[in-house]
Amino acid sequence: MKTQSLRILLAVAAFATVACTPKGTSATSTPVAAPTTASTPVATPATTPAATSTPGSATSSPSPTAGKLSQPKALTGTPLSPLPDKTAPKLTKVHRIDVETDAGKLVIELYPEAAPNASKRFLELVQAGFFDNTAIGRVVKSPQPFVAQFGVNPKMIEWKEKNFDDDPTLFSLEPGTLCFAKAGPNTNSTQVFINLTQNNFLTSPDMNFTVFGKVVEGMESVDKFKSVGDPSMGLDQQQLWTNPDYLKSLPEQPTMIVSMKEQP
Repeated sequence: MKTQSLRILLAVAAFATVACTPKGTSATSTPVAAPTTASTPVATPATTPAATSTPGSATSSPSPTAGKLSQPKALTGTPLSPLPDKTAPKLTKVHRIDVETDAGKLVIELYPEAAPNASKRFLELVQAGFFDNTAIGRVVKSPQPFVAQFGVNPKMIEWKEKNFDDDPTLFSLEPGTLCFAKAGPNTNSTQVFINLTQNNFLTSPDMNFTVFGKVVEGMESVDKFKSVGDPSMGLDQQQLWTNPDYLKSLPEQPTMIVSMKEQP
């Protein structure tokens, strides 16, 4: 674990302009689950300096508010696997989300009993249309599968620092499961990654990434997500958040999320 923690710190330093923020100072967290080397993928959070609007950038919408969320439906079956050293609750409730991407369609299930805070936030973002017309900006498939990460919308940048508290880590990070990326304890906000392989090392107490949902249909579409930008880190998050012309300038376009809608 000490060796892995050292690798994590090295990854943060390599990616971030600001690797940590002293207490009492401000920085905008840009969470990233990042491989440390070309051969050993390790998901770590990282931070960048606070984002500022650039001339000509998209105007943000009003401050986010939590509307009335839908009630979950009854769940049958056991879609998640509890971690061997955890006592996990029985999952009896579910929200189902239809996702359209330009690589194909998929269905995501959210399990509020698995991670109440994360499930609620994801549902709020779906309801707000936050994920619509946004890039899947980081897809790490080689030298071995790792994660596909999304959740940057420059038109709704006010959500970026609307953090929520961690949930306990109770379920296995199996392929297809979803977790929020973060830049330290209780810094979850908008960015989410789909696990492309079993990533249970991320459940260690010093990382505590938490499963709140799962792709239950359309993993063949996820397999088609394009890896663009840096092989490990994907696209430049600062540019994604602040530069409306960034995507247009790329030699290869990322896979785009067209829409996310909760099933009636």
